[in-house]
Amino acid sequence: MSLTAFRTLGRSGLIVSPLALGTMTFGTPRWGAPDEVSGSIFHTYVEAGGNFIDTADVYAKGRSEELIGSYIADRSLRDQLVLATKFTFHSGEPGNPNGGGNGRKNMYRAFERSLRRLRTDYIDLYWMHAWDLVTPVEEVLQSLGDLVRAGKIRYFGFSDVPAWYTAKAAALATAHGIPAPIALQLEYSLTERSIEREHLPAARDCGLGICPWSPLAGGFLAGKYQREGEGATGQGRLSGSNPFGNQKFTDRNWRVLNSLRTVAAQVERPLAQVALAWVSAQSGITSPILGISKLEQLHDNLDSLDIRLTPEQLQMLNQSSALDPAFPYGIFTSEVNRGIFGGATVQGWG
Repeated sequence: MSLTAFRTLGRSGLIVSPLALGTMTFGTPRWGAPDEVSGSIFHTYVEAGGNFIDTADVYAKGRSEELIGSYIADRSLRDQLVLATKFTFHSGEPGNPNGGGNGRKNMYRAFERSLRRLRTDYIDLYWMHAWDLVTPVEEVLQSLGDLVRAGKIRYFGFSDVPAWYTAKAAALATAHGIPAPIALQLEYSLTERSIEREHLPAARDCGLGICPWSPLAGGFLAGKYQREGEGATGQGRLSGSNPFGNQKFTDRNWRVLNSLRTVAAQVERPLAQVALAWVSAQSGITSPILGISKLEQLHDNLDSLDIRLTPEQLQMLNQSSALDPAFPYGIFTSEVNRGIFGGATVQGWG
């Protein structure tokens, strides 16, 4: 498979590559990519056939959008790329609560600034970056729908939201015949499978594609870190004072990494490629988002598209990374199904 093995994003007509280029590293100090490296990464991805570019207004305080806008403009690539950006987080203006959130005032403020930085007059996919806990879903739908009707955005989606919020938005949009979200962007990897409980079933039922972020768990699944006591050694975005490092360096995740090493040795491929291949093989996943800071990482990640894991290898990875039991999911089993239907096995439609 290659980057030109295109697919639609959810139940929509938006056509995207099987791997998206995430650009949070563009213009980001310390663990990010210098401008010239960012440019090489972008152009290599596009020249390999990729068309799905993901950024956000807060990445590198807007610098990521500026760089992408210049790369696209310099090569007149606007029509052939699916350009996605995000809003929600605060603009940094002290004392102004309306400088953040999902209300219409901040949404439109953020949108206009993103257009200027990206040097474009429309966005293909506009993501709500996170649930802000306060803005009614009805207001979000109306505001984003108005942008669709005005031709300012083509589609929209939700990132980092509860499953119930997504289902409510999709149901309201269907009932009222208005523009609906087409995709979810959520963390998903061998070390973080929580979305399998609610988000993946909701997305499947509502016709939404899934674009996983951090499919390599911030580099943990690439083997960047070695266990040392309760922590780890190694350099990357999880090192130093990053609180996400402590969340990844757990007994369970080290066991997951050991299983990944076993499978990687069997297929004779790097850990990162196998971890990406596992994510891409999961039902409902449309386009994992790559986080790249070096050009060689891009080449390595793209090679994951050639890997086909066997059922036995997938089972090994699934078992080592399985979610802990939680209520009420233990009730939703084939055994309980037979008990409900008097000993008969009943399979639902679809």
